[in-house]
Amino acid sequence: MPPTNSTPQPPTDRYARDVLNKGWQQQAKKVVPDIVLERGMVLEDASSGFCGAVTRWENGLVVLEGRGDKRRSFPIGHGLLLEGRPVLVKVPPRAPAAAQRTPGRTASGSVAGPTERAKVALPSRIYVEGRHDAELVEKIWGDDLRHVGVVVEFMDGIDDLSDVVAEFRPERGRRLGVLADHLVPGSKESRIAAGVAKGPYGSYVLVAGHPFVDVWQAVKPAKLGLQSWPHVPRGTDIKHGTCAALGWPHRDQADIARAWQRILATVTSWTDLERGLLTPVEQLIDFVTQDHLS
Repeated sequence: MPPTNSTPQPPTDRYARDVLNKGWQQQAKKVVPDIVLERGMVLEDASSGFCGAVTRWENGLVVLEGRGDKRRSFPIGHGLLLEGRPVLVKVPPRAPAAAQRTPGRTASGSVAGPTERAKVALPSRIYVEGRHDAELVEKIWGDDLRHVGVVVEFMDGIDDLSDVVAEFRPERGRRLGVLADHLVPGSKESRIAAGVAKGPYGSYVLVAGHPFVDVWQAVKPAKLGLQSWPHVPRGTDIKHGTCAALGWPHRDQADIARAWQRILATVTSWTDLERGLLTPVEQLIDFVTQDHLS
């Protein structure tokens, strides 16, 4: 037999590994990945099967919005699935206050004052059509509104505005401002606004609106790399139609929520918005605070 240069290998010891050694439980345990919450992220509750897009998180709970605008809250941590797989959900780290806006200016371009204690909200209110409108107003004018103590609330639509106004019962010191979509001459919205102005509370109600069919179009299209927002034929839901034209997923409400968060993420200051939205919002803030100016 010819000689060989291979080094002899020691015999295999089948008993070298002690299954009772420290750490054997962790070796067999599946590792659940950590994820940081993002608005628009679609999660599923492992227990109930409820699936929806993340809209917000607070006080140890994350709020998911599913089909039919149904919302449910779930504890942050274990128990949620991402794309069918268990995950450990965590809240994003809080950004330093100084990095959240340009020093000396709010997102709306106003001069930023010193940090203030929370104040009691004024009786006056601003109502906006739709949740996306409210989120956009909060992102740009939130600091200003907190400074003057005005709360913004969203309403489902403008069709029942007369009843909403009658229930609110505006008066001096308790004014109501309404931000309406597609407030252009000859529109249904303009007729409703005119009726409210002629009503018994007209002196203390201001309906101001932007010309866009949907508030998405108030964001400058260049922020998303577009020349212009796509034309959506009448009779087609504006949000679904926009997503379809841009090639974005639009099968269900979760897709629409993700699309909106994609748009909203591009907005950091008033310069990212069209003048058609800036003017009416500023008018409404002035209107609802004029009885309280010192």
